[in-house]
Amino acid sequence: MPDADLTARFEAICASGAGEPWALARAARQGEAQAMADLCALLTRVGFVEPALIPAAYDAAAAGWFGEASAPADLTGGTGSPHPGLWPPFWEFIDDVSKMDAGAFTLRVAGLGVHVDAQFSERAGQASLSLPGVPAAVAQGWPERFSMQELAACPDGSLGDQFRRQITENDFDLEVLDRDSLGLRDLPPPLDYLNARALQCHDLWHLVGGYHLTALHETAISAFQLAQFGHNYSAQFLAFVATKAALRRPEGAPLLFEIIFSGWRHGRQTPCLLGVDWRGLWHAPAEDVRQRLGVSPYPSPFPPDLVEQLERAGMA
Repeated sequence: MPDADLTARFEAICASGAGEPWALARAARQGEAQAMADLCALLTRVGFVEPALIPAAYDAAAAGWFGEASAPADLTGGTGSPHPGLWPPFWEFIDDVSKMDAGAFTLRVAGLGVHVDAQFSERAGQASLSLPGVPAAVAQGWPERFSMQELAACPDGSLGDQFRRQITENDFDLEVLDRDSLGLRDLPPPLDYLNARALQCHDLWHLVGGYHLTALHETAISAFQLAQFGHNYSAQFLAFVATKAALRRPEGAPLLFEIIFSGWRHGRQTPCLLGVDWRGLWHAPAEDVRQRLGVSPYPSPFPPDLVEQLERAGMA
């Protein structure tokens, strides 16, 4: 576990929202370790306590990171408070250096998400509904599942064909996790729809948004999803991985912040994809679909497989 002074400061910032994300991001880019930790505490606040503050926090931090002007962001508002049960598993997970696959990591981060106050789900839902395109998408109702049969009927080179090949060639399930086994229908609206749609379309957004199936781009697309529809799991995932990097691998944290804030910017600049009628686009070439939807591929600041390259070289 990090030392007591560090954890006390981190938890206090998460509770209060003290600090200015623009200035902290500027200092973090210069390699200041305390600024990295304080910025991560603010990201943890908006991920686990005050989701309505996500746009303000990330917009200001991204502007600071990229050296752009921004109005000050006040993250002290809101009615929530950190759940006391969050911190023991949070710090335990920060210290855990064991290797785990993506599925196990996802489930463990999701386990942190249960440690929120009683009104958090309502606040998260309202925060998502405040973003452009989200209310109209939610109004479409529970998303009907895609099928491999409909994708197999698509012509070569079409979006549906590319999506099918992405699923089969990587031995993926058509949805990232099974929505029914996770009990997503039992979530309060709009979180039921948002989480089911994320499982259904995550790998499709990879394809349409130009995100590779790599560790680095998995982080980037989480920031994209957060910007697009305020996905609460993505907010919590990003807060955790940024904190783990800042505290345990500070030499690599600037790379991670670059990926997070560039993915966030990409999501903010891309029209909302949440409610797109993908079935009406299956037969069109993927590039035509991007042009029709106004989607530019993610401008990756690093080689997409950088983490995998470092692992092969024994450097990660």
